[in-house]
Amino acid sequence: MIQVLSGVWALLLGIVLIMLGNGMHFTLIGLRGGIEGFSAAELAVVTSGYFLGFLSGARLTPNLIRRVGHVRVFAALGSFMSAGLIAFPLLTEPWAWTILRVLVGFCISGIYVAAESWLNNASTNETRGKVLSAYMLAQTLGIIGAQGLLTLGDAGTSALFIGASILVSVSFAPILLSVSPVPAVETARPMTLRGLFASSPLGTVGIFLLGGVYATQSGMGAVFGTEIGMTAAQVALFVAMLFAGALALQYPVGWLSDRLDRRGVILGCAVIGAASCGLGWVATGLAGEGTGLWPLMGAAFLAGGVTTPLYALLLAYTNDNLPAEDMPAASGGLVFTFGLGAIFGPLATGWAMERLSPSAFWLVLAATFTGLALYALYRMTQRAAAPAAETESYLGVVPTSSAVAVEAAGAWAAEQAETGEETGEETGAKTQSEPDRPA
Repeated sequence: MIQVLSGVWALLLGIVLIMLGNGMHFTLIGLRGGIEGFSAAELAVVTSGYFLGFLSGARLTPNLIRRVGHVRVFAALGSFMSAGLIAFPLLTEPWAWTILRVLVGFCISGIYVAAESWLNNASTNETRGKVLSAYMLAQTLGIIGAQGLLTLGDAGTSALFIGASILVSVSFAPILLSVSPVPAVETARPMTLRGLFASSPLGTVGIFLLGGVYATQSGMGAVFGTEIGMTAAQVALFVAMLFAGALALQYPVGWLSDRLDRRGVILGCAVIGAASCGLGWVATGLAGEGTGLWPLMGAAFLAGGVTTPLYALLLAYTNDNLPAEDMPAASGGLVFTFGLGAIFGPLATGWAMERLSPSAFWLVLAATFTGLALYALYRMTQRAAAPAAETESYLGVVPTSSAVAVEAAGAWAAEQAETGEETGEETGAKTQSEPDRPA
């Protein structure tokens, strides 16, 4: 593993620094927005703006790279993102923050496309699985670490926004000084939503619902914490728990998905997500009495913990129902569908929190998880389960990845499946050709 990472360590270090800065700004929006008196509905629009920019960047950046190259696009987007982070405390108006979030989302999406294409180019068929796993780990650790950095300053000043901008700016040094331009990134044209739904109804509906869940957790979690009176340190811990759960549950969920009917695993994860959100709703009522803090953290750990594995599960399940040549196009379609859900999810949550109470954060998440569970249960009655031996390998892709990493993970899974089939055929042929031996 050390030998594999020796050639991509600079890229991974840069990704960790980028995620530190981006993860800080996500939580800062909720903290500073509360200080400025923004409503939950206004912050929901700000949150959706990020995912609108992210979706746009994923679609447009490959064309920019083909025109001017990786290095120029990477450096330009990094500069704009750094400037956008600094501008937040200078323009404390909801409309201005929405524009800035669209800009930051566009830039970070393009940065992912460029970085992931470099990473994919630096790996071989034999090392791609390990490299992608290390990349996903770097992203998650960066987001969790960012929450710790938030305790070092005051969200009411510009210091933390400046710190996030510095981290993003510094992150480009190890990347740009260690890599050379590669051929323009090629991503498949996304499959149409109609074609995607026809191939995998559960994958399409599930990934849309999950987009709303992930965007609500990552974008509205800090808003929820601020509105129920958590301190800045408690809000940071709450957001960290949403992502820490993914580190603990990714492997066991992946292990199960390679051995059981994936729809059953999807159903189980969705039920756990809904139940944990129910716990969070109950704990919110106890928080005012001073007894609900740790149940809230536990609810965040479980709800966030099943969200990231569900993303990888739905990608793998969709690939199970497609020929290998259609997987890249389906991956692009799923990333687009996830982005649509991520735009609408926070809007629904912000509206509910504004009309009802901050605890509606949990109610919307619980309803979405429940909808996913019921649809998975319904689909289990419509199609027979594929044998576990015929399914693609599971790889823990995180929701923050672009289509480049998702397509690379799909290609790796297909290669692993083909290798396993060939190995099985060779073993079978050898066994048949060998004469029976006496005991």
